[in-house]
Amino acid sequence: MSGRPVPLEPEIAVIPAGWYLMGDDGGPLEERPVHRVYLDTFGIATTTVTNRQYAPFLEATAHAPPSRFTDPRFSHPEQPVVAVSWVDAAAYCEWIATVTGKPYRLPTEAEWEKAARGGLEGKQYPWGDEAPEARPDHLQRANPDRPEPVAQFAPNGYGLYNTENNVHEWCADWYDTGYYAVSPDRNLPGPATGVRRASRGGSWRHHIPFCRCAHRSSLPPDRRFTDYGFRLALTLPRESP
Repeated sequence: MSGRPVPLEPEIAVIPAGWYLMGDDGGPLEERPVHRVYLDTFGIATTTVTNRQYAPFLEATAHAPPSRFTDPRFSHPEQPVVAVSWVDAAAYCEWIATVTGKPYRLPTEAEWEKAARGGLEGKQYPWGDEAPEARPDHLQRANPDRPEPVAQFAPNGYGLYNTENNVHEWCADWYDTGYYAVSPDRNLPGPATGVRRASRGGSWRHHIPFCRCAHRSSLPPDRRFTDYGFRLALTLPRESP
């Protein structure tokens, strides 16, 4: 045995190829217009990268650890790793792809939203249009003071956990508020350039910690906050027509 740290690969949900409606015409301008998007089959992790999964990367690469990696509020092995920049997340993706020989990467915004919707067309949340406060587990999750361990509550229709809450998740794309009006309709890669990177998902730090599937956010790629993490995507072979 080499003694090298072994990557802890995530459970991957396979998202089938096809069209879906991206965006929300009732949301802020950056979520408009709703537009049909076609994506090839892709894989995406059922959870965000956890502290337990991030630790071998730190050991193998001597990459600087997140500032809160040993803070008791954020260091549970099954909590999402937080206070990672987009640059940190991209470095992790490059490392795990190199070591495993599998094309791991960050998801695009279009992939993230399709996966977060769980197969429900045009709904507000991964479970449908029911308000978060009407959900049976709302009182257990309504006033967090830290991110919860992943996969504690029900997944969406594709088997993904915590897409509506917990941490903002870095995406591969540069961020552009007007991109939806000019984006291609197939396998859209995001803008070619920008100053901020796109992110998706809810945040434990927000007054309302649950967000809609179409909600968009962004930060400069070098910024780090305790409500920012990421999940892996996986490029899969294209299906024959």
